[in-house]
Amino acid sequence: MMLLYEGKAKQVYSTEKENEYIVYFKDDATAFNGEKKAEISSKGILNNKISTIMFEMLHEKQISTHFVKNISEREMLVKKVEILPLEVIVRNITAGSFCKRVGIEEGIVLDEPIFEICYKNDEYGDPMLNDDHAVAMKLATRDELKFLREETLKINELMKEFFLKMNLKLVDFKLEFGKDSEGNIILADEISPDTCRLWDVDTNEKLDKDRFRRDLGDLVKGYEEVLSRISN
Repeated sequence: MMLLYEGKAKQVYSTEKENEYIVYFKDDATAFNGEKKAEISSKGILNNKISTIMFEMLHEKQISTHFVKNISEREMLVKKVEILPLEVIVRNITAGSFCKRVGIEEGIVLDEPIFEICYKNDEYGDPMLNDDHAVAMKLATRDELKFLREETLKINELMKEFFLKMNLKLVDFKLEFGKDSEGNIILADEISPDTCRLWDVDTNEKLDKDRFRRDLGDLVKGYEEVLSRISN
């Protein structure tokens, strides 16, 4: 295998097949655009297991993703995709940067989800864009943006329902999409407590990466709790 790409939390390797890659989940944790860093034992294992369960659930609901299969405790086999330079965010409950940006208190349940797109670029701090910006910068076409919105909101409803059955609130989450060898846009990256805010329904205990960002408790215990609930 040859290392093709290394990000904050994952490495991507080539395989013997041109259109398949291996994603390796690292134990690295970062926050605030890399300003806060740590290595947390077993975090990568937990994210791989949780992402596997989530991709399998979405496959059953006819959502196309890059996931092929889990191949080890830290690795999954995925389809080769060209990642779109956009991060897609859905907010169901006010939290995080949204609260800081607009001066609203945390924990307000929104009447309808907020859909946001950001330019995936660490150098500029992943700035928020609107559709006109994305089209002008040739990051996506109008039709592609329409598809991203519709697919993401569909995924939101599926994940909200899934997590609620596990007594978890899906507060907000980030997704990434890519184009496969046939030019189809499919869900990629990961779905884990690194990319989703998840709160306990009864206590509002945070079981996601905010435990690391805000020093709210043992991150691994939070992720283990999520895995335990969704594995049953």
